[in-house]
This record gives sequence, C-alpha cells and structure tokens, in this order.
Amino acid sequence: MTQNSYIALEDGQKSYRIGGETIRIFSDLDLSISQGDFVAIMGPSGSGKSTLLNILAGIDTLDAGTLRINNQRIDRMGEAARSSWRAHNMGIVFQFYNLLPMLTAAENVALPLLLKPLLAAERRSRVANVLDLVGLKGREKQHPSVMSGGQQQRVGIARAIVSDPNLLLCDEPTGDLDRKSADEVMEILTFLNRDLGKTIIMVTHDPQAARSANRVLHLDKGQFIDNERAA
Repeated sequence: MTQNSYIALEDGQKSYRIGGETIRIFSDLDLSISQGDFVAIMGPSGSGKSTLLNILAGIDTLDAGTLRINNQRIDRMGEAARSSWRAHNMGIVFQFYNLLPMLTAAENVALPLLLKPLLAAERRSRVANVLDLVGLKGREKQHPSVMSGGQQQRVGIARAIVSDPNLLLCDEPTGDLDRKSADEVMEILTFLNRDLGKTIIMVTHDPQAARSANRVLHLDKGQFIDNERAA
C-alpha cells in the first residue's frame, strides 16, 4: 500500500448475516487511490461494488481491516463522527438522483449548506455558481418533475459539489440516462477531476462512462481481478 495514498483500504473484510447464513462480500481487499485521481470500479452485480462504495462513504463499516482517507482512520470513527466527516469532505452522486420533488433545483442543491454557518447571500451565491457550472443557469426555480433525467442528474452533481468537497463518490451516475445525457454528465465529471482537482470514485456498469476515468478497476467476487489504464 502506498504511503502517500489519499485513500488507503487495507485487508478490508465485510460479510452480512442473512437468515442463518453468512454471506462474505469481500476478504483481505486492498485499495489505494491518489489525490486527484479518477477511478472507475466495474464488475458484475453482487461483486461488492456498492458495498465498497458505502464503506468508503462511511455509510457502512468494515468487519475488519483499516480505511484511511486523507490520513484519517474512518474505520475508527463512530456513526456521528462519520456523518460529520462525510458532510465536510465528500459529495455523493446517486443513480436515481435522490432529489426532493417538492423543492426547486436551487433548494435541492442548497440542502448540504444548511449544515454550515453561512449567510443567506453566500448560500445563494454558491448555489447559483454550481448550477451555472453544470449548465443549469436559469433553471434554479424548476422542480425535478419538469426536468429530464440528465438535468436532474446535473442537479444531483451540483448538490454534491456545492460544499466544495475534495472527494466525489458516484454510484452508477449514468445508469438511468440515455447516451447523450450520460455523455454530458461524464463531461461534467471529467471537468471536475481535470480542472478542479476533485478525486472521483465511480461505480459503473457503463464501459463508455468508464473510459472517462484515469483507471478502471474490475471487482469480481470481492476481489480486484485486474487494474487497467482507461483508454
């Protein structure tokens, strides 16, 4: 494991108890990611991709092993500490957007800022800036119900970056989109990585989306089976 890794998972173990049976998700799993990298994780359903992403997000926990992100032992944090750390250091982009339908685009994006001691004017400015960045200037007052899937995902990305986190975790960000909208979303993620220096980890089944990453890792039966440079 590289000493200077921004993300370092060592000897990670995770299993679930279902009925009377123990289902092992992964055992002795290692992962090293440098700051500013863009990594796509691919693999068949049931390979452990979503579990791994939830562990990196601090939503789920390891049974054994260590997880350091930016030299902090995430695996030693309690639930409240992980939640606070996530709010200040990480943005998450979901496959099905997770927008609140009764809120406008701007109100959805502003949600993470409610946890921060900001003046209303600064909050409005940040929201306007990130909506402009993802190409939704002028749509601040629209509700998700009148937006296309691609536009809703852009709102989701804006919400993930409005707090200016170093790390973005993306769970199948193009999985519910047509090809054109998927390509537009990947252009935004590429910009965030290349021009703004965000570290991005993306779980995907989409080979074309994976080509935007710097590295593609293949997870199968709880182990990385190869590590290739993306085209």
